[in-house]
Amino acid sequence: MEAKEATKELRSHAGGVLRDIVENIGLVIVGKERVIRNLVLALATGRHVLVEDVPGVGKTTLIKSLARSLNLSFRRIQFTPDLLPSDITGTSVLDPETSGFRFRRGPVFHHVILADEINRASPKTQSSLLECMEEGQVTVDGVTHHLPKPFLVMATQNPIEYEGTFPLPEAQLDRFALSLQMGYPDAGEEREMMMRIGNHSPLESLQSVVDAEQVAGLGEAVESVYASELIMDYIVAINRASRYNDDVYLGASPRASLVMLRLAKALALYEGSDYVLPDHVKEMATPVLRHRLILTPEARWENLTTEDVVRDIIRRSTAPGSSEVISP
Repeated sequence: MEAKEATKELRSHAGGVLRDIVENIGLVIVGKERVIRNLVLALATGRHVLVEDVPGVGKTTLIKSLARSLNLSFRRIQFTPDLLPSDITGTSVLDPETSGFRFRRGPVFHHVILADEINRASPKTQSSLLECMEEGQVTVDGVTHHLPKPFLVMATQNPIEYEGTFPLPEAQLDRFALSLQMGYPDAGEEREMMMRIGNHSPLESLQSVVDAEQVAGLGEAVESVYASELIMDYIVAINRASRYNDDVYLGASPRASLVMLRLAKALALYEGSDYVLPDHVKEMATPVLRHRLILTPEARWENLTTEDVVRDIIRRSTAPGSSEVISP
């Protein structure tokens, strides 16, 4: 009984931490609560985020606000065609004092990384982030260097400008838990943004609400959220349906199922629930699958989007009843 109460207390505290972070970022970013929430959920699960949107909608401000809210180190890396892998991970340099080589850390050795316009760099440079994102470490000259924890990469790419870009390979896209789209604010939000900022950016005065130790404990709280076998079957059904859909050339990988489950748990935690409901899975399905599905040429000619396909898959998939997935 004591262990169960302790676990419940852990979940309650972690849910409050997530909501505090979202509320704090909302002091800077106007009208994007769902985007902010999904970014924070990715952080709670130790995963990374891809943002595909036009310039000027607040992508950089969003990630800076997250870093300040957590009192974590932040570094922006501008990806360009001439950027080298060593410019990101670091390199071994000759130390005149010892006549030996020492490792000089690259900008990736920070808690929060903004990989700006990642698809402007060559595939070789893009791939330098694979080990960082999947294993939280960098290997240079056969020596492994661990990255700080927590570690979050938010990469951006512009969906309009295709000249001078290198599309991200499927293996790299699959490393991102979520694909988010900020979108333009509506008229009221844009007006509020101008009134709120004026001559002083709220980002400059934003205070941290949690520390790195509290963030590190979020993973345990997420894992403690109950997901029934019916929920797992539902997630598997959605992802398998994407692999055998006539409009999809390449469907979701097994990693997508694992990510969807963890994010559904994180969403349940955020909403104060002890267990995952089908609605939590439905809510996370689109951002998890948006960048993972590759449509057939015929589907693209018909102007179908991956969002359209995911909505159709969810509509056709039978969700378990809420009464069937209650925690035992």
